[in-house]
Amino acid sequence: MSMIHSRQQTYAGIDAEDHHGMTMTGRIIRDAWVFGLLPEGEGFAGKGAGDLQNLFEAVHKAWEPYGQLPSRLPPELAERHARIHAEAVARAKGMGWDVELGDDD
Repeated sequence: MSMIHSRQQTYAGIDAEDHHGMTMTGRIIRDAWVFGLLPEGEGFAGKGAGDLQNLFEAVHKAWEPYGQLPSRLPPELAERHARIHAEAVARAKGMGWDVELGDDD
């Protein structure tokens, strides 16, 4: 299944990605949840390339005070980050994703 739909090439959403978004785009969406830039669970379906670029830039800016490092997040954000990403990894593993496998495996 393609992640991009029809004429205006919109994003299908994190839930439509293989293994629940174990991609750069999926990580950006989950980080947007961490920082409250998107409501948790909002998959960003139907958004275009410009929307994705704006989200990427907003998430990057949100990370700047913390040096892009989860270990530097304040406790509340650190807990949210750990929970959101652990849930995503568990879901992806349940769908057959294996972090050890490369793209050619």
